Amino acid sequence: MAPTMWAATLYEHPVPPLQWGAVLGASLAAAVFDARARRIPNLLTFPLCAAGLGTAIAVGGWAGAADAVAACIVLALPFVLLFVFAGGGAGDAKLMGALGTWLGIGYGTFALMLVCLSGIVMAFAYSHARGRSSEVLTSVCGLAKGALGPVFGSGSFRDVPGLLPPVDQGQKMPYGLAICAGMFLAAGGSLLWHP
Repeated sequence: MAPTMWAATLYEHPVPPLQWGAVLGASLAAAVFDARARRIPNLLTFPLCAAGLGTAIAVGGWAGAADAVAACIVLALPFVLLFVFAGGGAGDAKLMGALGTWLGIGYGTFALMLVCLSGIVMAFAYSHARGRSSEVLTSVCGLAKGALGPVFGSGSFRDVPGLLPPVDQGQKMPYGLAICAGMFLAAGGSLLWHP
């Protein structure tokens, strides 16, 4: 049986070098922009999103488009919440959504976990370099306690935003670096587990 050009999801992308090349190239460009100017430009994220959606339709039809849109939402949502409640960057959310259109849900959730882990490691290193490790650790522990309390029967989810430090006291680490690191780790993982 001849291999089909159409993939059911973006996890089965017929040209992984195109898929990961776009993701790695865009995340590297975003990291450079974010490190230099502390912003990720719309001229990068919007065309990346459009090209990802177009590629998803080309390789997977409507199923590919649905996979791309779902991943766009799932990858952007945590960063939208950080933007709204904790002073995170809107460019981070747009970049993650755009990268999701290239990765789909399968690779996207894997990449999201690695981006978050990279962000945690880099945030602690960033705060340590600025002599603010104890403040960050106290904030993280308080937030974790507040967020997990309602799950275990104490407190309410409405209390969680009050546990976040004021936006003007937060550290403004260029998160594009963590996104880039997480995407490179995800690409390496995809080579190991899904050749």
